[in-house]
Amino acid sequence: MSRTVSSWILSSARSGIILQGKGRWYSICIPNRNKNKWKLVFSKTCPCPAGSCSLDRAFSFPKAFRHTSTEEEHFSFQLSPAQINDILRAGELSHRTLDLNGKNANSVLRFESNQLASNSPIEDRRSAATCLQTAGMMFGVFDGHAGAACAQAVSERLLHYIAVSLLPRQSLEEIELAVEAMKPVQPILQWHRHPNDVEYQEIASQYFENLRVYWQHLLDLDTEPRFSLEEAMICAFKRLDSDISLEVQAPQENELMKNIALQVAFSGATACVAHIDGVHLHVANTGDCRAVLGVQEEDGTWSTLPLTRDHNAYDEFEIRRLKREHPRSEEKTLFVNDRLLGILMPSRAFGDVQLKWSKELQHSILENSCDVEALNIYQYVPPNYHTPPYLTAEPEVTYHKLRSKDKFLVIASDGLWEMLSNEKVVKLVAGHLAELNMQKSPLTFKKPINLGYMHNLLLQRKSKGLASLDQNIATHLIRHAIGSNEYGEVDPEKLAAMLTLPEDLARMYRDDITVTVVYFNSETIEDYYRNH
Repeated sequence: MSRTVSSWILSSARSGIILQGKGRWYSICIPNRNKNKWKLVFSKTCPCPAGSCSLDRAFSFPKAFRHTSTEEEHFSFQLSPAQINDILRAGELSHRTLDLNGKNANSVLRFESNQLASNSPIEDRRSAATCLQTAGMMFGVFDGHAGAACAQAVSERLLHYIAVSLLPRQSLEEIELAVEAMKPVQPILQWHRHPNDVEYQEIASQYFENLRVYWQHLLDLDTEPRFSLEEAMICAFKRLDSDISLEVQAPQENELMKNIALQVAFSGATACVAHIDGVHLHVANTGDCRAVLGVQEEDGTWSTLPLTRDHNAYDEFEIRRLKREHPRSEEKTLFVNDRLLGILMPSRAFGDVQLKWSKELQHSILENSCDVEALNIYQYVPPNYHTPPYLTAEPEVTYHKLRSKDKFLVIASDGLWEMLSNEKVVKLVAGHLAELNMQKSPLTFKKPINLGYMHNLLLQRKSKGLASLDQNIATHLIRHAIGSNEYGEVDPEKLAAMLTLPEDLARMYRDDITVTVVYFNSETIEDYYRNH
């Protein structure tokens, strides 16, 4: 990106409209403000009173090389290539699946993930786990708004709710007996985490107790609670959202737990979770995260297969659904400026009790709470708020039977999809795969071999960009999402500028981005069809 463009970014911020929030100034770029999921949400910098706690503090990430304000006198977009790589690769996570014999008999070959913050701290979360008492693996991406608290809670809890929903009665009874006898409980998930993907230990015991109440409910059913996978995912999503709502209404042991419950319920999160068991792929989606399959046809060309729909004002099915659920007198006010009630971009989400509870319940809970401003709780009752709930966490579940030509699955928050189309993402992953294969292939030598000939071969590889290729595909996608120019090539100056944008400006140009790419084992999938 040229110096002219870099200067324009800075000057546009300094000359933009300045909106004053309590405790902080934010510069809002009017043409891009629709990218913000909540409208006019200000960051409060007031210190927390004694006994209170903000999840934003608990899950802060380093902000290396970022400016804190556009008003700094010595403002620079300069970053070295090494610094750029350090920032982009800080959140990398990868895992290869192997059985006890060291051979891969799983339909999931490996997965690679990464995330990059725009908000400070980042509001996206991610999860990945192997089911230990049932079959399969699960992968989730969670896009938070109005704070990170809800996304954090959902990323910790949702996969457990799904796993419990899939357990047979005998397994549930064994777990319950172990808990009653205060004996160790066999884990139901093996987590695959980045060091930054931490849990909030202070409230883990309450989360476990509420999960226990859920499996007790399943045991109380008259019949075997064996759900189909689709039913299990829907039930888990809805039950967790209900628990989030009830936890903030129930008495808490201390002020810390009360404040966390408030932050979780009054912030929100969209979620996209994939469950993969052999050739059976289920994707549950609530909101505007997205899952897309990369398919390689017989002739070697690539195509995309979307497995989710964005739940927002641009989706006709969502518009019709909401119109069915509310009186005709509200048809013109359900979506205002392409937002639910003029407030929220996604039309499905966890938390966000401001769009689910009655006005009276909201007032009652917040009236008896401590300083809600210090907890970054967004208080606003929109006009035409007559027949709540307007928002649901119920997911839309898609089933797909994997074929050998299905090579990978990309799950990402909308920060990626705002920058890159489905087709561009699949093209980038496919190209990355081809380059990695070329990088791993042995050098072919012509005889006689001399040092000059070998040097030329290595230079050819370097000129093709193989020497500096991102090993992690999620990093490769993020690099292109924020650094590509109009020709689809990464512009180093633009990339540096987008990474050094200060906190009061970054959200105008890019959102938090979280990406998980799951690669499938074609041989395992082919074996399935040969044996069935």
